[in-house]
Amino acid sequence: MVTLMPRGWTEADWHDIYRTGPDTLAGQYMRLFWQPVFRAADLAPGKAKPIRIMGEDLTLYRGEEGTPHIVDFRCAHRRTQMSIGWVEGDAIRCRYHGWAYDSSGQCVDQPGEPEPFCERIRIRAFPTEEYLGLIFAYLGEGEPPALPRYPDFERSGLLQASTYVRHCNYFNSIDNDAIHVYFVHGRGNWRKWNGNPPQNLAEETEYGLTIWTVRNDGRKGGEGVSRGMPNVSFRLATDEYSGLHDAPRTDNLAWRVPIDDESHLSFNVSLVHVFGEDEVRRYQEQQAEWAALGIGPRQEEDLIARVLAGEASYDEVDLPTEALITFQDHVTQQGQGALPDHENEHLGRTDASVVLRRNIMVRELRALAEGRPLKQWIAPSRENGITRDVNGERTA
Repeated sequence: MVTLMPRGWTEADWHDIYRTGPDTLAGQYMRLFWQPVFRAADLAPGKAKPIRIMGEDLTLYRGEEGTPHIVDFRCAHRRTQMSIGWVEGDAIRCRYHGWAYDSSGQCVDQPGEPEPFCERIRIRAFPTEEYLGLIFAYLGEGEPPALPRYPDFERSGLLQASTYVRHCNYFNSIDNDAIHVYFVHGRGNWRKWNGNPPQNLAEETEYGLTIWTVRNDGRKGGEGVSRGMPNVSFRLATDEYSGLHDAPRTDNLAWRVPIDDESHLSFNVSLVHVFGEDEVRRYQEQQAEWAALGIGPRQEEDLIARVLAGEASYDEVDLPTEALITFQDHVTQQGQGALPDHENEHLGRTDASVVLRRNIMVRELRALAEGRPLKQWIAPSRENGITRDVNGERTA
């Protein structure tokens, strides 16, 4: 049972799907789900990192045997930052005066105290699990649910995990619809549809919603893209959609996780359909060549700012295809503002998925505020129909 803060929630609270701090209704809802917080390969055994998730500063560390843990940002003693301390076994010790805490947040040592009172000192700790190359945390109250599994990404192939920061609200990314492709990623692509690009159809499912791009060239059906609740994007390779250009078939999974209300992290998992040492090596060499042609995060942020300020041309940015697509999404989504201005939007028929996703979120927040049962979502997969076309037939 979810315990809410002792306050009266109003209609404004359940319509505020964008602010996710711990004292917000959306923040409490988001904390009912496991969220990725770090790329596993970036945290070595015995190391600690400061992280910020949904407006909270926390300490992530990996025990010397390799298990990841999350505890409060500050020591209970003199409130200095725990991540500047050091790891001993499965515990972390504060740099300032050496107080040590185990993975449950319990103080276990107070050097210099003639009469230690460790049993009275505890900082917060949060359940963590490592899966698909990411470290997940459950930041809600009480016993966590089981971490959702994605068996489509446990198959043979090359599993890759990556992350990037986007300096705008997480819902700017969640609202990103299928129609944007014809304008954001190819200025003239929509003209091949005689000025009438494909339309969106959206349907609520047991995992969130599926969005179909319905073509206007006489062919029936369309590509299904899934949005898992509350912040998951899921796309499996099909014969029609197999990745970028001549790249291998690739399955993609992503979480848009708020850092705070004006920035978010995207945690991305891809399963590339390459097999055997030679095939994997050739693919990795190609990826390395493309990465060498790209730019670093700071240079990218500077270029985004210059494009938004009119000091550089959007159409003249030259990057490898995959990096260019991400860059273009950065520009258009950050161009909506750090917090979206939905009060002044004018939505149309192409926004069917946007309207449905927002309505589902508002419905769930209202249920949470009123103490009613919440819909229990499952993880999307091939088995539960993720790749059905608009006629209900499976496409993969």
